[in-house]
Amino acid sequence: MSPDSLLIAAAELADGEAAIPVTMIAASGLEAALGALPAVQRRFLETSGFAAGESEIALLPGEDGALARVAFGLGKAARPFLAGRLAQRLPAGTYRLEGDVGDEALAALGFALGGYRFTRYLPDRDKPRPRLAVSPSVDLSAIRDQAESIALARDLINVPANDLGTAELAAAARRLASEEGASFSLVEGEELEDNFPLIHAVGMGSDRAPCLVDIAYGDESAPKVTLVGKGIVFDTGGLDIKPPSSMLLMKKDMGGAASVLGLARMVMRAGLKVRLRVLLPIAENAISGRAFRPGDVLPSRKGLSVEIGNTDAEGRLVLADALALAEEEKPELIVSMATLTGAARVALGPDLPAFFATDDELAAGMEAAGRAVHDPFWRLPLWPDYDELLSSDIADVSHISSGPYAGAITAALFLKRFVAESAYAHFDVFGWAPKSRPIGPKGGEAQAIRALFAYLEKRYGKG
Repeated sequence: MSPDSLLIAAAELADGEAAIPVTMIAASGLEAALGALPAVQRRFLETSGFAAGESEIALLPGEDGALARVAFGLGKAARPFLAGRLAQRLPAGTYRLEGDVGDEALAALGFALGGYRFTRYLPDRDKPRPRLAVSPSVDLSAIRDQAESIALARDLINVPANDLGTAELAAAARRLASEEGASFSLVEGEELEDNFPLIHAVGMGSDRAPCLVDIAYGDESAPKVTLVGKGIVFDTGGLDIKPPSSMLLMKKDMGGAASVLGLARMVMRAGLKVRLRVLLPIAENAISGRAFRPGDVLPSRKGLSVEIGNTDAEGRLVLADALALAEEEKPELIVSMATLTGAARVALGPDLPAFFATDDELAAGMEAAGRAVHDPFWRLPLWPDYDELLSSDIADVSHISSGPYAGAITAALFLKRFVAESAYAHFDVFGWAPKSRPIGPKGGEAQAIRALFAYLEKRYGKG
């Protein structure tokens, strides 16, 4: 069952079909909420010790013994998207929210996101599920578009590398372009060597050909916005091989590309007034006699020579060529997304992506959008004094720092060298939820894209 099928407009209920009420109860309003219930249901809750704790659920029977109501606790301070727990824990049926609902649109989105399941390899998980009937005041189409776009990104990240290689990720991008009426072009394999030498170098150690996806959508006269997503379908670390424990989640190293595709789908579905371009440098960082080596000096599309300090820092290399291509068109805004550094996770943990911006006004607008839609991230500085850590004795730039500190910052500073004029924001995301949350299960996650969509929608508007 796809996320959009977890939601239904109240008007779509069949004749005679009644949605089961879910009474949302804050701990501070428990006494009043109990007083408003039928006597039998009130006594049931009192007897069972229901305290309206966060995500506490009680199923209340009617006189015929069938499920007649659900009591759902919000705790002392209701967290956004807590309604996602309902999609995860309620029995199959159709429900509606009442009581301390708060923002019903936010609750409906939480329900859809919380109910996401990855069922490709365990289809029995896709059994009958609860669905939520929402009132006419909710823009159901917009919520479904967001939920489906996030599900697209989650699905791509969750597929293991044996089934999602470079060709399969490019095919997913092609399908999206076709569905939304966007143009699609692809440069792949040896065709990359002359014009995208860094992408070619990273991918030539694998028998899965690297490629560069280029999607364009919208009015050519509209403001140009370019999204760039890292698409490393699996990262062994290359010749600087990772230990086994560090390879376990490397199927998610294309999480930047998956997130960009999810964001692009939101933008195209909403018809934002932008000329959207999507660039996905896609490769597998594998080990073979053709793999690039530590100490190599490689050319780049921008013309800068790059000394390789560690082959496990391949993501910034493929992004560099794509960013150089993006900059040539001089778009108003460039945004890159990548599962780039462990340093960002050490600093901020798995749930809070790091981001960098070349412009304070741009950064403030994105942060405000993130707070408004409860999709947080945290700005780190493009600290210019650390730029010297990327110096090389034999090339224009080293692609990794000469020291052990500030790894997320020096990675962003390296990328910034390939964007000279456009406003630029870079998001260093984890792309993975290490545990279940109200907003979704453990697994692939599209971080920051709801916030970026909200920012773009406010800045450019709909067509």
